[in-house]
Amino acid sequence: MSINFTEALGVHGDAMRLRAERTRVLASNIANESTPGFQARDMDFTAALEQARDGAADQPSLGDDGDAALYRVPYHPSRDGNTVEIGVEQAAFSQNASDFQTSLSFASMQLKGLAKAIAGQ
Repeated sequence: MSINFTEALGVHGDAMRLRAERTRVLASNIANESTPGFQARDMDFTAALEQARDGAADQPSLGDDGDAALYRVPYHPSRDGNTVEIGVEQAAFSQNASDFQTSLSFASMQLKGLAKAIAGQ
């Protein structure tokens, strides 16, 4: 009898993968804060997670051809065409990191529970 870790972790495996991808995109936004014409990007996490849970194996990574990426509309546009607003990006990055940690904690608890079940405790 084998353990299917995808089923054991539930939604948290997909959530951590998507959070890691979103972290990459948000970090890119922050790194390009001063790049003229740079368009800040993000993702609709809920829609991406639903797509992942529905088994869309060939979903594009954020940034491949823009299918999964959304562009941010700035609150205060800059004159050079850059749409990165550092406060907005830092807040999104921080919230994403916190959400990633939450999913990691749940996955860790699931794996500890499986280890106890295997050990017969």
